[in-house]
Amino acid sequence: MSVTEAMGQEEEQEQEENHNHNINHESESKSKSNSPSEVTEITEPTKDQEEQQQQEYSWPVIRFDVPPHRTYHFYKQFRNSPNPNNFLKAIKWSPDGSCFLTSSEDNTLRVFTLPDNGSRGDINTCSIAADEDSYAAKLVMNEGESVYDFCWYPYMSASDPVSCVFASTARDHPIHLWDATSGELRCTYRAYDAMDEITAAFSIAFNPTGTKIFAGYNKAVRMFDLHRPGRDFKQHSTLQGNKEGQTGIISALAFCPTHTGLLAMGSYSQTTAIYQEDNMELLYVLHGQEGGVTHVQFSKDGNYLYTGGRKDPYILCWDIRKAVDVVYKLYRSSESTNQRILFDIEPLGQHLGTGGQDGFVHIYDLQTGHWVSSFQAASDTVSGFSFHPFLPMAASSSGHRRFVVPDDIYEDVPLSGISSNSAANFVLLEMFSNICNVFPSNISLVELCHCFTFVFGYTASLLNGMTI
Repeated sequence: MSVTEAMGQEEEQEQEENHNHNINHESESKSKSNSPSEVTEITEPTKDQEEQQQQEYSWPVIRFDVPPHRTYHFYKQFRNSPNPNNFLKAIKWSPDGSCFLTSSEDNTLRVFTLPDNGSRGDINTCSIAADEDSYAAKLVMNEGESVYDFCWYPYMSASDPVSCVFASTARDHPIHLWDATSGELRCTYRAYDAMDEITAAFSIAFNPTGTKIFAGYNKAVRMFDLHRPGRDFKQHSTLQGNKEGQTGIISALAFCPTHTGLLAMGSYSQTTAIYQEDNMELLYVLHGQEGGVTHVQFSKDGNYLYTGGRKDPYILCWDIRKAVDVVYKLYRSSESTNQRILFDIEPLGQHLGTGGQDGFVHIYDLQTGHWVSSFQAASDTVSGFSFHPFLPMAASSSGHRRFVVPDDIYEDVPLSGISSNSAANFVLLEMFSNICNVFPSNISLVELCHCFTFVFGYTASLLNGMTI
């Protein structure tokens, strides 16, 4: 054997030994990584942990087949108003659910803070006398004239005082931007007519990004930059030169919640128009409302639009992907009043609640359009109904304008009111699945039943919203 061959064999033996050593080292490292301590660090969450995480971010399941329970009641502070004919017009929750805002006939806006940020409170809280309030309003702001409309800043959060604002519009007044923490007026947005006089907006709404305020006027809509108060605005006429488009006063505004850029505008001319927000292109006009449109609202998935009008007993459902015929109609008692009656859709987007002249709140299934349940919320007209944005709670406002009738004139009054001079009632309600109370007939109450985690738990599968 030559020296070269011997050296080659020695090198091959060394390579084999090194290879075997590496294999043994890798096997040892793998065995170490499979030790209990190492496995515990990289183990994925268990099924129970995943379900617990889902429950933390799931919506509460709301049921409507269980009698409701009232938690808070507000009455006296509205009756003590200088206006003897005072009544509530509307109520709206703040986007973060920490408070709610009311508008009443005494030209006043009131902010009520939810105690403990949504705690259930004592069941006996509302067992007090009918003329006593659960607590007083945190802020009271006087507009001076009749309030036409108001809306919250879409990204309002109590943890960020800068974002705690809401806008309002009143007769013969510019648009006001109010501070919801101090009640002070932050700024105004003014529109002028051809005579260089201030003209009031009949409806207002923030765009989904919160950068502009859209305001409805007679046959026109004006857009104000939120960061540039004053008289600077862009104007779009809803009636084109060829007389096509939407006529009348723009009385209601709503943006599509899915950020598709769609804007719905209702008019007192009994029409609702769909526009593209960026260029205000008119897509189509919906006809079919019996009265002037007073409220429009998109479904949670943005595919459907719900419209309601004055002296019109039906809320119409439109499929905006077709916009040809009405999908279905939802009945409510409002055929003999010009009063604006607001409705709302619960957070999961599967049910709609609306009040009426009969004092009842009706709940409808939006997937089928069928009536689900109803309950007496007040002894007078329920003018506003609003679901909490994420808690199983709801709020209602009630009242109706009354006119004193001379003693020598006898007329049939279509409403069973509380008294000849109107009363104002507001109730914040929280629903329990196992409580049924009988309420006195002289106060307004409304609430929705819900399932707490300790009763029925939460359902994460409903987070996708409504599918019709």
